Amino acid sequence: MISKAEIFNIKTPSQFEDLALKIFKFQFENNTVYRSFCDLLYKHPADIKQIEDIPFLPIQFFKSHEVFSSENKVERTFTSSGTTGNTISKHLVTDIELYEKSYTKGFNRFYGNIEDYVVLALLPSYLERNGSSLIYMINDLIVKSKQPKSGFYLSNLKDLANTLNQLEAKGQRTLLIGVSFALLDLVEQFQFNLNHTIVMETGGMKGRRKEVIRQELHSILKSGFGVSQIHSEYGMTELLSQAYSNANGIFECPPWMKILTRDTEDALKIQQPNKTGGINVIDLANINSCSFIATQDLGKVSKTGGFEIIGRFDNSDIRGCNLMVL
Repeated sequence: MISKAEIFNIKTPSQFEDLALKIFKFQFENNTVYRSFCDLLYKHPADIKQIEDIPFLPIQFFKSHEVFSSENKVERTFTSSGTTGNTISKHLVTDIELYEKSYTKGFNRFYGNIEDYVVLALLPSYLERNGSSLIYMINDLIVKSKQPKSGFYLSNLKDLANTLNQLEAKGQRTLLIGVSFALLDLVEQFQFNLNHTIVMETGGMKGRRKEVIRQELHSILKSGFGVSQIHSEYGMTELLSQAYSNANGIFECPPWMKILTRDTEDALKIQQPNKTGGINVIDLANINSCSFIATQDLGKVSKTGGFEIIGRFDNSDIRGCNLMVL
């Protein structure tokens, strides 16, 4: 059995690769959906010599199948937001402690001890529904911060502005994490000059505003908040780990997570660095569901492992989905 310590104590690329191959074999043997997908691609453990050989399960399978590799009871089901008429993704989590360890250790790696921050969350579109993994994470970080001023904000932007200014006056380190459209709403109504606050956007206009490119969004937010950089978080319902960007939209992964890109014309072909392609995620914390996921994001990975998100496939079919009835 693979332990949490093996996942979260990875120190080197070779340790990552060894564990990824071990987890692939485990999930091939224990995840019926993933096994069927691999069988139809004629990919079996004997064929897999390196992580680039591993089949990546199209993320749409989380909408149509129960994707899990454990016989344990499901402790929590996370769901995607979805839009009217769309089927939502469901991530069945049989060990919620894996998620808690992943986001706690990930945050600590990039930003330090959560107890040093007041956490202010402006996530109305997520608060307005049930099953959000982001809300679960942020709520737990708010509790772990042990700061009485930490909390969620829905539409009470004036209260949030007052709190931000009070914390700024005290020199209190603060994390303001928000969905893009809500952060834009805030800076349209109030002007800030924040020297002690990290402003982090989680992306997405969620149909509330016209989509804008990241550079334009960050430019508006930097001006409105009076900060030199806008930070970003990259995560999704189907993952248990997050990547973070502290400048220029370049994301970094924790040691148990890795991004590859696939050829847009041949989804089974992994590309060399610095080429735009479909984002494939290896999330070793996802041991009890599927650690190898082909997303619908387009991006580019550098030679050092940092990555950027460029866009999304528009109503595209990731090769492999047509191999199984969805």
